[in-house]
Amino acid sequence: MSVSDPRTIITSAFAAAVQAFDAKQPIWILGHNDADGLSATAIFARAFLAAGWAVRTRIVGRGETAWSDEMRSELAEEAAGGVVVTDLGIRPALPKPGIATVIVDHHVPGGTPEEATVITGFGMDPIPTSSLLAYWCVGALIDPSPLLWLAAIGLIGDMAEAAGFAEMADAKRFGITALREATALVNAPRRTASGDASAALALLMAADGPKAITTSAGAHIQALQTARAEVKHELEQARRVPPRIRGGLALVQFSSPAQIHPLIAQQWRGRLKNEIVVAANTGYRPGWVHFAMRSAQDRDLVAFLAEHRPPGADDAYGSGHRNATGGALRVADWRVFIQRFGFDPDVGLAA
Repeated sequence: MSVSDPRTIITSAFAAAVQAFDAKQPIWILGHNDADGLSATAIFARAFLAAGWAVRTRIVGRGETAWSDEMRSELAEEAAGGVVVTDLGIRPALPKPGIATVIVDHHVPGGTPEEATVITGFGMDPIPTSSLLAYWCVGALIDPSPLLWLAAIGLIGDMAEAAGFAEMADAKRFGITALREATALVNAPRRTASGDASAALALLMAADGPKAITTSAGAHIQALQTARAEVKHELEQARRVPPRIRGGLALVQFSSPAQIHPLIAQQWRGRLKNEIVVAANTGYRPGWVHFAMRSAQDRDLVAFLAEHRPPGADDAYGSGHRNATGGALRVADWRVFIQRFGFDPDVGLAA
């Protein structure tokens, strides 16, 4: 492997960053609640634990961000020898200022944080998922090969299975059917009304491979199966809603307590080739409209949202990938946003 190989560069960057961590205090790992973020969190946590460090994990779920005042307040009094933030975007702020921080992410950056090491896959071709970046990082701590299946779950969960990464090909020895089934299971809880992905992370922390998840018994796997059934039911309802097309947008608007808007947007993306698909969920969080945006064309959707940003939008708006983005807007801001494209701003919304 050459010194210019991104794997080597990223492992070295993480090794250098960890030098600033205090091994006498627990390392906090903050990660997203989807399959990629949970796998990345598990990779980091298991690697630090195997290397003899104390670890605390924090899943950042629905309605939350790692960069908020609320998160800084939550972590303010917590002892920490270092912080790893993964699959949660990149912002100028830090969740625990004054503590050595590493940000590992693959989304379009939303700013440049000071006093933090940023390890990003954005700009690489193909773009590695956060879990794959985590897998490369922890080579600085341990032999990561037993954790390869976790990186594969993140790759499958973020639809990068066919991107051509050698790690995905190697991971097939764990069983591709088991990997896909485990991915679907651990990805389900974050889409439910509760959004509680703690059972998924617990299984990823304890299992020695995907088959240990798919064949397991007990409360954790039962929680994942129940979550999967809930999401399936909500999807069946939302799939009956036809799109309305105006101004180059295809709007599919519905109300569900589940985080199914990305799945609905992806479904219609394959059927509407000329429009930008916007799946808008008015029932996910009171007072907000959460939406996902996809396009079958090669469109920079992050730039599109930036161009049409309503005045009241915050950090929950317009982050993600170039071809897969979305966000959340308060109802009043959603009305402003959607009216610009010729839609009736009051359709499907409470007064």
